[in-house]
Amino acid sequence: MVEFIDENLGPQSFVAGRDFGDFVVWRRDGSPSYQLACVADDAAMGITEVVRAPTCSSPPPAKFSSTAPWLADSRWFHCRLVVDHNGRRLAKRHDSLSLRALRQRGLTP
Repeated sequence: MVEFIDENLGPQSFVAGRDFGDFVVWRRDGSPSYQLACVADDAAMGITEVVRAPTCSSPPPAKFSSTAPWLADSRWFHCRLVVDHNGRRLAKRHDSLSLRALRQRGLTP
C-alpha cells in the first residue's frame, strides 16, 4: 500500500494490484524509465515539493519510487493541467505556447 498526503487533494491511498499494476523502472535499451528518472532527478536537485497533474507520472508509482531509503521524501501537490484554447495540455510536443507567451498576450491565471 502507498499512502501519502497530497497538499491539494488530501490523504491518498493506493493498493498495488488494485489501483496500479507493475510499472517499468528500467527499459530494455538500458535507460531508466521516465518515472524513475523524474524521481531521481528531483532527489538530485533537492526538490522537496512536487507539483504535477494527476495524469503526469502516475502518482502511486512515482510516490512509491520516491520512498526508497536513499531518496528524500517530498511533499506532493496534484492539480489540473494548464490547457490551451482547444483543451489540450500545454506541451512542447503540441507546439503549445509557453506561459510567458500567454502572459504577453494578456492572459492571466
